[in-house]
Amino acid sequence: MQNRKRIYFVSDVHLGAPALKDNKKRELLFVKWLNEIKQDAAEIYLMGDIFDFWFEYKTVVPRGFTRVLGKIAELGDEGIPVHYFTGNHDVWVFDYLPTETGVILHKEPLRTELFGKKFYLAHGDGLDSNDKGYLFLKRIFTSKTLQRLFSFLHPNLALGFAHKWSEYSRLSKRIGGPEFKAEEEGIYKFAQSFSQKENIDYFVFGHRHRLADMAINNHTRFILLGEWIKTFSYGVFDGEKFELNKYVS
Repeated sequence: MQNRKRIYFVSDVHLGAPALKDNKKRELLFVKWLNEIKQDAAEIYLMGDIFDFWFEYKTVVPRGFTRVLGKIAELGDEGIPVHYFTGNHDVWVFDYLPTETGVILHKEPLRTELFGKKFYLAHGDGLDSNDKGYLFLKRIFTSKTLQRLFSFLHPNLALGFAHKWSEYSRLSKRIGGPEFKAEEEGIYKFAQSFSQKENIDYFVFGHRHRLADMAINNHTRFILLGEWIKTFSYGVFDGEKFELNKYVS
């Protein structure tokens, strides 16, 4: 463990997205990256939307992703904690991933200390208090009653519906597009407001499919991790600095 001195963060891989045509290629690339970073990883934070859709039945899980699931389980078996944050596309993680792969599941934002620095970690969805439409939708998605009703659907029907929904979602619209403007972003305004109440060194989010590293004040930074659709970006913290990198195989 002495050579494991870095903490890695990644978000929005969207494996299995029906709107994308290179899912197998991206899965192989993601597994290759996980295999490389395990050499010096103290911890790994998967910050949401790793899968484009995920719903766990009691005895059925979505087809595919065996290489990723196996690699995550391998990392845990080798003593590297892997944290999994649910995003807006994989909110329906229950007990399968923690039990079978050993991930540490987070359904809510996490405030934690890493290498002596204070972090606020979340996928990032639902933090914009002005996005009433999405907040209403999230209440529907996280309703235990509605989750139970959805589980009564045959998996072929349920996953078919979910994939159709994904095709018409904002996924393709959020690749490229307007430049990230902090003053207009609810997620940045949230971090800015929170930092006035509590001392945080780093806010780290996914969700927006943008790369950003900017100061909120003299000691607080705001980080957006980007995505693994075109940018293939990730964050790494070594105890002294936080860097955003792009993976080139």
